[in-house]
Amino acid sequence: MNAGTAPRSSPSCAVAFGGGGARGLAHIHAVEALDEMGIRPVAIAGSSIGAIIGAGMAAGMSGRDIHDYARSVLGSARNVAGRMWRASGGTLTDMMRGGLQLGQFDIERILGTFLPEAIPQYFEDLRIPLKVTATDYFGHELVVFSEGELHSALAASAAIPAIFRPVERDGRVLLDGGIYNPVPFDLLHGMAEIVIAVDVVGGPVANGRRRPNAIDLMLGATQLMMQSITAAKLVQTQPDVMLRPPVSRFRALDFLRIDAVMAETASIKDELKRAVESAVEARRNLVG
Repeated sequence: MNAGTAPRSSPSCAVAFGGGGARGLAHIHAVEALDEMGIRPVAIAGSSIGAIIGAGMAAGMSGRDIHDYARSVLGSARNVAGRMWRASGGTLTDMMRGGLQLGQFDIERILGTFLPEAIPQYFEDLRIPLKVTATDYFGHELVVFSEGELHSALAASAAIPAIFRPVERDGRVLLDGGIYNPVPFDLLHGMAEIVIAVDVVGGPVANGRRRPNAIDLMLGATQLMMQSITAAKLVQTQPDVMLRPPVSRFRALDFLRIDAVMAETASIKDELKRAVESAVEARRNLVG
């Protein structure tokens, strides 16, 4: 099939968006590419930032909608600071009193000021089924949300340890879904004929200018852990399409660098289109 179009007989597709903090802004390119191909996934799964982007898509936002909204919010440091102040429930002075502390940020309140209005309060109001991962800290297990209250599930999935406070829901203490399942393509097994996965974990890179600080080391070590988890999963099962945008030079909290992230990863749009075309052709040859 030609890039930019999907034939009427196209097989069904599902997409998994992985976790990676600001590196996950690259997912927007994947959403735009699917839009341009006329592909509407039958199911979506997401971890951390991937759950948030996935929720936007599941709510009916186009890739262009998500792109424009993200740039309008993250393109201005003043706008981001204002939303953070509102999320703190006080002033910047109150928020920073005693200095920056580990785990001081309330991810539920922060998401409340950053999520677009198009994302509904409940899973049941989404247009596409969505699975959101989180980690049960004391239960030592993966939690997958697909019904009920959506915003707290997204907050739990994005609660990066030592940066954000854990989310308490249903009697559980919940953390970042990427800890147990960085790229949750396995949750889509059997739900579509073609499964697409976008991995934005990346890995620590030397920048030649400074030694990594404690936060860098903690987040970098988490990247390495997530890489190993995904590698182990790929031995057991594989998606039909796996994309890894070039995101390693960006840090998890580089949201204000949205223009740089988007420019660096723009090539994945064409890469995704070619990969989906190949997967569709391979499936046709298999069944025909």
